[in-house]
Amino acid sequence: MELFIMLVIGIFVVSYRQQNGENVYKFIANNIKNIYNKYAPYSYQEVRQKSKELGQEYGPKEYVVQVILIGGLFLVIGYIYFYSIVMAILYMALSIMFIPYLAYLKNKRVYSEFIFEEIQVYCSNVINEFNTTQSFVKALEGVVASNILEDPVLSDVVTMINMSYQNGTIDEAVEWFNQKYPYYMVKNMHQLFLQVTKEGAKDSGESFENMMLDIDLLVEGVYRDKMDREASHKKFVMFGIALYFLVMLIQTLLDKNNYKAMLSLWYVQALLHIVIIINSYFIISGEKFYNEDTGVE
Repeated sequence: MELFIMLVIGIFVVSYRQQNGENVYKFIANNIKNIYNKYAPYSYQEVRQKSKELGQEYGPKEYVVQVILIGGLFLVIGYIYFYSIVMAILYMALSIMFIPYLAYLKNKRVYSEFIFEEIQVYCSNVINEFNTTQSFVKALEGVVASNILEDPVLSDVVTMINMSYQNGTIDEAVEWFNQKYPYYMVKNMHQLFLQVTKEGAKDSGESFENMMLDIDLLVEGVYRDKMDREASHKKFVMFGIALYFLVMLIQTLLDKNNYKAMLSLWYVQALLHIVIIINSYFIISGEKFYNEDTGVE
């Protein structure tokens, strides 16, 4: 009954789309895209475009290299685990399917690094402007007028200015910006501005100087963490690849002929599949950690 209902729905969708002159694949893709853009913090198109502008996006050459390296690696892994050309080709094909996801992770990391740099520039320059204007909104306007920021941070600062004038207070604008950019330096700086604006402060200059020192220390810590991640990432990848080839040690201990004889047992093959899947999950999780948002709490 459930299968019949799904079939009817499928026929209805296909016929409806054809009547409206729209391809079914395009219809499904557009709906997925709309859902993603509705709930994602920023669209993948925006991330990809910025990566392209920064010269960090995967091009055809990079994709070909990734296909050769990753596909070739899993072709070898599939064969030495099962001594089967079919399994080798299957694992090669599956591994190639993950290359776009790895490209997505890289683009996301590049974008987050760009945003972090923009936030650093935003905080430093707003403090400098405030020391001159003694007004948070005027400081924001000075930063916008200086043309040192880029979108999307620039347009979001303009939104803050408009919200402040519309509401007659900076509270909602600050809260909105804090939620969109949940960085430690942003929250602390805005908290200090709220305190100075509402309660006043005799030595606000000294407070902002201390804030600038905190920002410098935080940025230094973030970039030190970035360098540590890069160094440990290479070791992690090599370690993950080495784990795949532990099966060769097992074959040496058992003798290759005995190992091949054991492959006829279904539970041995199942165990080998589980080993590959767990190790692959381990590597993908590590890649995801390496490409996490820079500087975000």
